[in-house]
Amino acid sequence: MAAPDQGNLEAPGSFLKTAKIFVAGHRGLVGSAVHRKLTALGFTNVIVRGREELDLTRQAEVEAFFAKEQPRFVILAAAKVGGIHANSAYPADFIAVNLQIQTNVIDAAFRHGVEKLLFLGSSCIYPKFAPQPITEDALLTAPLEPTNEWYAIAKIAGIKMCQAYRLQHGFNAISAMPTNLYGIHDNFHPENSHVLPGLLRRFHEAKVAGLPRVVVWGSGSPLREFLNVDDLADAVVFLMDKYSGLQHVNVGSGEEVTIKELAELIKEVVQFEGELVWDSSKPDGTPRKLMDSSKLADLGWVPKISLRDGLQATYQWYLQNVAT
Repeated sequence: MAAPDQGNLEAPGSFLKTAKIFVAGHRGLVGSAVHRKLTALGFTNVIVRGREELDLTRQAEVEAFFAKEQPRFVILAAAKVGGIHANSAYPADFIAVNLQIQTNVIDAAFRHGVEKLLFLGSSCIYPKFAPQPITEDALLTAPLEPTNEWYAIAKIAGIKMCQAYRLQHGFNAISAMPTNLYGIHDNFHPENSHVLPGLLRRFHEAKVAGLPRVVVWGSGSPLREFLNVDDLADAVVFLMDKYSGLQHVNVGSGEEVTIKELAELIKEVVQFEGELVWDSSKPDGTPRKLMDSSKLADLGWVPKISLRDGLQATYQWYLQNVAT
């Protein structure tokens, strides 16, 4: 097939509720939210496979799956993810596993006639010191954050693979890059979780133990952007239906809070009545990290879940599924 001009394809039509849709990674934070959203919207032919049924790092298994199931749409949310410690300890795993998953799924989807594929990445694809807010054009303009470069490089390769298959083969593959995510099915591990679920767990455990204070690293001044994963799932459905361009699309809330504001809000949601103490001898990290999601807003999508509402829903899920 001839390459489309500048990589743009006309929209293939509606993201049909009766069409067969493969959600890869349906047990993770993002994949489970997408699966939940599609089910709630009345999509009737969503297929999923656990790792014990389909190992996406194995090309032969992926080939056999696509040959048998012949999905019409694919949402690629499967990935090996982790925090700074995991990225530093297992760099080979983070680059190899993610490259294997992406390569196998994207290539098999193209060769088995998938109509449209959406690849999900991460805001860590951008340079460590990218101008704020971060636009899509900032990709590959400066060095990455060293602590997660292995994961970031794999995700950048996924974006470029989607673009290459679009340019050479006319394959309708798009990419979405979400900001910092949180929500139900998040990772609340005491050492490996991200800042929001980590704080939520610490405040809850301090409340249960009757502790007088919670100590948080840093000054509390860094600014961060958070998006509820159910809003991301809504954006994924929107992009599958409305967007067919070459460039990846940022998906963020567009709202920043300081870590101090976040901690105080979590303290309030959890109803921890002790003191919040800041250890300013510990590092703050990047002072600001905000994505420019105006491209998505111009297409007609905006987030709907406020940070407070999202935190309350996440805490209720934590109480029912993790704390017990």
